[in-house]
Amino acid sequence: MGYNILITGGAGYLGSVLTLELLKKGNKVTVLDNFMFRPNSLMDCCPWETFNIVSGDARDKTLLESITKDKDIVIPLAALVGAPLCNKDKIGSETTNSGAIKTLCEILSKEQRIIIPITNSGYGIGQKGIYCTEETPLKPISFYGKTKVEAEKFILDRGNSVSLRLATVFGASPRMRLDLLVNDFTYRAIKDGFIVIFEGHFKRNYIHIRDVAKAFIHTIDNFDTMKNEPYNVGLSDANLSKLELCTLIKEQIKNFVVLEATVGEDPDKRDYIVSNEKIEKTGFSPDYSIEMGISELIKVYTIISNNKYSNV
Repeated sequence: MGYNILITGGAGYLGSVLTLELLKKGNKVTVLDNFMFRPNSLMDCCPWETFNIVSGDARDKTLLESITKDKDIVIPLAALVGAPLCNKDKIGSETTNSGAIKTLCEILSKEQRIIIPITNSGYGIGQKGIYCTEETPLKPISFYGKTKVEAEKFILDRGNSVSLRLATVFGASPRMRLDLLVNDFTYRAIKDGFIVIFEGHFKRNYIHIRDVAKAFIHTIDNFDTMKNEPYNVGLSDANLSKLELCTLIKEQIKNFVVLEATVGEDPDKRDYIVSNEKIEKTGFSPDYSIEMGISELIKVYTIISNNKYSNV
């Protein structure tokens, strides 16, 4: 038997992939979105009788009260995502990324479940050679990271919830984003033929968007044994520096020229390696490698050739 699920921000990069997968699994899904980027990403969901759409703001308490009453699970994806966008609109970021989550915690019954994505950028700058686990203290260095860490605290303090600490996501989505690292570097390799890298030794972890959707479905299926805990979600063999990522792209795009700048700074200062062992021990395993994602993106960028697919 399927669940009755609400996804806030369900028309976005992740939501537009996850919504369809949940419908395919036999769930009833309602999406709340303000369509700030004017996406048409949920068109494939509209034929499903078990799909419903509400146009509105995820911060609207009265609206949330009216549409959450009969829901078994709430997946709050609505957020201003990434350091550049959050720095551009700090009030919007705080009220959406953490304020709206606090509101949900206040209005939902204890029986209703929450599964929230936050970012593993909350680890900030890690120690060289030491993997960040769920026990590692969170020290976010971006305003975005701080708002998401605060949101995680709200739901874990509430209980009957799970937090998924997502690695940097890559891959194709009906609501495409070009500003994510793998997506961006591959786009530059195809369209520009070169890239200038600042602080190329900085490392982070990665995960394909369809594996993120798979992680949400895995969490729903194993909720009773996973609840009240955070879980890192990433590729354990993809703790890569920016230069290592460029090497993988160059394997498929031979004429890609990579230049490393000796001066200058990357505005995103995060640098860490991450262990995903905790969620792997629950039976979760990703399906998509970085190499598969790059191959997919090469096809995507044969179709799209402009920069409107961003969140800034």
